[in-house]
Amino acid sequence: MTGPVRSVSQAFAILRLLGGAGASTLSDIGRGVGLSPSSCLNLLKTLVAEGAIEREGTTKRYRLTRPWQAAEALRDHAGARLVERAGLPMEAFAQATEAAVGLWKIVSRDRMQLAVRAESDAGMRLSLADGQRQPLGSGAAGRAIAAIQRATDAEMARRFAPVRWQSALSFETYARQVADAAVRGYAIDQGFTHRGVWTVAAGVPGVAPGYCLSASIVAGSRSEAEIAALGTALIALRDELAVPAG
Repeated sequence: MTGPVRSVSQAFAILRLLGGAGASTLSDIGRGVGLSPSSCLNLLKTLVAEGAIEREGTTKRYRLTRPWQAAEALRDHAGARLVERAGLPMEAFAQATEAAVGLWKIVSRDRMQLAVRAESDAGMRLSLADGQRQPLGSGAAGRAIAAIQRATDAEMARRFAPVRWQSALSFETYARQVADAAVRGYAIDQGFTHRGVWTVAAGVPGVAPGYCLSASIVAGSRSEAEIAALGTALIALRDELAVPAG
């Protein structure tokens, strides 16, 4: 038995992404579905020719055509399901690790927003504010998202530029940390975004418009080995949430 045709699967991934994220640029789509710019452009041209998507003249963004906007199957509910089922596992994780845990969602090309939060009942604990937003490039979450999206150096630089780091951080170091995150599966921010706070984050693959889990602790409260264990546990939580409840 032959498997699925890769190009067809990629085309439907693009359609689902546009159904969930709305009008998007070529680079945003390519990162979202894991395609090179040239491969993505070829698929986009085909989808335009078939009348499934259209290109906005002024913004040069791609969007579903009106008939395809009405297709319920292309309304990507994966993100909504992820948010719905994240609460209890995140609470259990926060209690077990005594960390402030967040599920972040990309809400624009420049910002992410906290969608779900959980914290332990430890006497000394960190807390995240409901619905808070932060620049897309900031924190461990920004590094983890860039890693899982395989962002180019130019895109990383664009995201990095507006971030106000509380501790000095060069772009070269930032880019190296993103590369490290791509290898091990989680990113680390040790007080660069917020002094006194260390954060570990793992991107959630395959869910538009982009999600990331983070776990924040008091700086210096864990050893290097314990930080690595927290990152590994966060990946396990991400994988648990990625499997729909039966």
